[in-house]
Amino acid sequence: MSQAESISALLSLLRERKSFLITSHARPDGDAIGSAVGLMHLLDAMGKNVQVVFADPIPLIYSYLPGIKRITHSLPATPPDAAILLECDSIGRTGFDHIAAHLTINIDHHKSGRHFAGFNWIDPEASAVGAMVYDIAVASGIGISADMATCLYTAVLTDTGSFTYSTTTAATFALAEHLVASGARANEVAQAVYFSNPPSKIRVLGLALNNMQLDGEVAYGWITLEEMARAGAVPEDCEGIVNYLIGMSGIETAAFMREFVTENGELEYRTSLRSKGSVDVSQVAERLGGGGHRNASGCTLPGPLDEARKRVVAALHAAGSSVSAVPSQTL
Repeated sequence: MSQAESISALLSLLRERKSFLITSHARPDGDAIGSAVGLMHLLDAMGKNVQVVFADPIPLIYSYLPGIKRITHSLPATPPDAAILLECDSIGRTGFDHIAAHLTINIDHHKSGRHFAGFNWIDPEASAVGAMVYDIAVASGIGISADMATCLYTAVLTDTGSFTYSTTTAATFALAEHLVASGARANEVAQAVYFSNPPSKIRVLGLALNNMQLDGEVAYGWITLEEMARAGAVPEDCEGIVNYLIGMSGIETAAFMREFVTENGELEYRTSLRSKGSVDVSQVAERLGGGGHRNASGCTLPGPLDEARKRVVAALHAAGSSVSAVPSQTL
């Protein structure tokens, strides 16, 4: 189906049903949270019964979002008419083993997206899932409220790397302009997302950057559980550290690894990957069992740390070499 056909079919499903559950992936980021709460506001305006559920806690920097307090962390006892999963490649990606619903709806913009639901709309060209929710809102004819606009602006701002990734187009800026004109509080969003970090985040950033290593055009770093404890940090404090690594001159790809303990007591490493554009790190992530976008992806690697580091650095170098091996074309 074309994008217009997908949106039309999705709107028909939304109009036909009365109760909805909205969720997204575990360890939610700005796009997951902003798009979920933004979609909640749209369904509210359509007169629907809506519940937003996340398996993991919501980072404090998103506490300003209108409607954020309606998010719960346990699934409803009664199955809704439809469960809407945002930027997930499976139900398991939500952090819930099972979600009971009469219909599952999958809305995703990752290249690694999969058709696992009853209805699937995957658009890898979209700058954010928040941009896809925006398209639904515009097509619905209901109008975009100030609360919805603030949520969707947050989703797009954060998932485009503050409008720096290759998915940022003229249409992205037009979308942002419309959201601000509709009441999105852009200054408040920026202040909360970028200038409201707890001291623990700054302490863990210092420790992580002290571990930084440079290997040609690859930069990588890590943080151990012992260092996390020393900083008094929580996992969400590690969000964005990889952007400092990719921000250096001469670096084309970067990786940041956070140590954690699995339920089986084994050490593994949540790995964030970034690229300036020449290398598609989503392909690297997929080969390592993860996924994501061309410029921003992630995966989880088993320990020990030295082996995990070697594996991810080798994969990034291999991806960079394959790009440089492609002969240039004269236009």
